[in-house]
Amino acid sequence: MYVYLMKNLKPLNEEVVKSHVEHLRELDSTGKLVLCGPFTDYPGGMVVFTAKDLDEAITIANSDPFIAFGYKSFEIRTLEQANEENNFLI
Repeated sequence: MYVYLMKNLKPLNEEVVKSHVEHLRELDSTGKLVLCGPFTDYPGGMVVFTAKDLDEAITIANSDPFIAFGYKSFEIRTLEQANEENNFLI
């Protein structure tokens, strides 16, 4: 699982927000989207998703219109999910 954390670079407009939502819908329709949303206490947001490897994860992040059109910068992180099934990684 991967996370791309976004930081605002310039103000958004309606067109790029709609394009970003389409990107999220595509991730969701392919079963890759886990969680996404803006931060309420920091300028930016995150997208949590699945990808086969880091290269695909970077491609997915770079294809987000927020990033592709320079509205946000990003950093990507690999996330290992802790849950009941894996005994919370003990």
